[in-house]
Amino acid sequence: QVQLVESGGGLVQPGESLLLSCTASGRMFNIGLMAWYRQPPGKERELVASITDGITRYSDSVLGRFTISRDIATDGAKSVMNLQMRHLNPEDTALYYCYAGGVNRLRGRDFWGQGTQVTVSS
Repeated sequence: QVQLVESGGGLVQPGESLLLSCTASGRMFNIGLMAWYRQPPGKERELVASITDGITRYSDSVLGRFTISRDIATDGAKSVMNLQMRHLNPEDTALYYCYAGGVNRLRGRDFWGQGTQVTVSS
């Protein structure tokens, strides 16, 4: 199994930066793509950024402002995925979720964190 725990959310002013982290525990060789999703108030969940085999992708709304990265522990039992968010604006206000897609023995499984709130307001 895989457990995901997000951290780093909070209240910031427009133009400021924030770093979100997702700590994944379990057998990392059973995890393929990892991603950040967000759900703004009253809207559906949307993909923000993803990373797999070192390849990163971003939604148009965050391209150039957000950076996704991932580190895997040498024993393969833990991984930390970060989302560095810069030049935040009120439209970035949302509940941010960490996602991991299973491969190998966990193929087809989807894993989600509990979410961390990001609020951008003056």
